[in-house]
Amino acid sequence: MQKIVTNLWFDNNAEEAIEHYISVLGDGKVLNVVNYGADQMGEEGNAMAVEFELLGQRFVGINGGPMFTFSEAISLEVRCADQAEIDRVWDGLVEGGEEQPCGWLKDKYGLSWQVGPENFADYTTGDPAAVARFMAKMLSTNGKFNLAELQAAYDGADGDAD
Repeated sequence: MQKIVTNLWFDNNAEEAIEHYISVLGDGKVLNVVNYGADQMGEEGNAMAVEFELLGQRFVGINGGPMFTFSEAISLEVRCADQAEIDRVWDGLVEGGEEQPCGWLKDKYGLSWQVGPENFADYTTGDPAAVARFMAKMLSTNGKFNLAELQAAYDGADGDAD
């Protein structure tokens, strides 16, 4: 049982967003839908909260109205096995949204995502010069990561390890 569950506040499109995330990530499901009752702030019968799972993590999507919106202070990170997975996930999540620096994007619902390599920690440990080259390349990337370019930066400009 997951003890900490992230709740995401949507205006009134939680179900649409969740179905989109499930379709993009390919591994997810809706677990439970709680509808507004007659004496509650939302329209009776509409979804108030949707419990769902993405890639083994539980979340709750809340249709709470427009008073709160997402900010870049919170993001969801997807760690991908290879460039093909980065491309697929990035393209699906950024559609209708906007690219951000350093492998970040904001989706069409306003939620921020980081899409990067599953072995990110390997690039941030070890030889300090290689880590510095990697970090410089990562921080100068506007939009989606290119794993070959990140690896080349880590290895050195000529592609040879230091």
